This record gives sequence, C-alpha cells and structure tokens, in this order.
Amino acid sequence: MPHVLGAKGDIVAALFAYPLAVGRDDGSNNKILWVARPVPTPPATTAPATLEITATLDGTDTRVTREVAGGPGPSIIDMPQAGCWHLVLRWSGRTDTMDLVYADS
Repeated sequence: MPHVLGAKGDIVAALFAYPLAVGRDDGSNNKILWVARPVPTPPATTAPATLEITATLDGTDTRVTREVAGGPGPSIIDMPQAGCWHLVLRWSGRTDTMDLVYADS
C-alpha cells in the first residue's frame, strides 16, 4: 500500500487514493488513513485529540489547515492546488511532519 512516514516516525499516512489529486473527476476521493505510533505511556496532556494539519505549498506562502476529528484515523484530505505540500501534524501533544504530493486530475 502506498504510504508516507512522518519525519520522526511517529505517524504514517496510508494512501488509499494514489496518487493524491486535486479536483478528482472519477468519483473517488483522497482517502488517507492516519496511523500514529503507540506510546508506552500516554502523555498527561490537555491537548485536543483532533489531528491538526497545517499544510504549506512548497515554494509559496500558500497555507491551509485541515482537521481530523478524534485524532489520527480515516480522513479525506483535499488541497486547493497541485504540488508538493509540507504538512505539520499535531495530535495529543505530539508533532511530526511529512510531505505529500497532489497531482492535477
């Protein structure tokens, strides 16, 4: 299965739609399953369980935010234009980063 591992190895994006694409016209969607590495002892934190995604299009100031309610899990994540997006992922007091490429449809 196509996937992308976070830079710190704390989260992986399993790509059910590959390649990811902007404006899919075939009826499919950009389904991503986010899987976080388990922690031996959950941190004592008041951070929300929501997976917060801040994405920046490479080489630009274009920035968007997305959220996955309930934390890492199934999602549909669309971006406004094609290109390489740098993602900062935050959930339950943890942070990781990764790059995802979205193609034109």
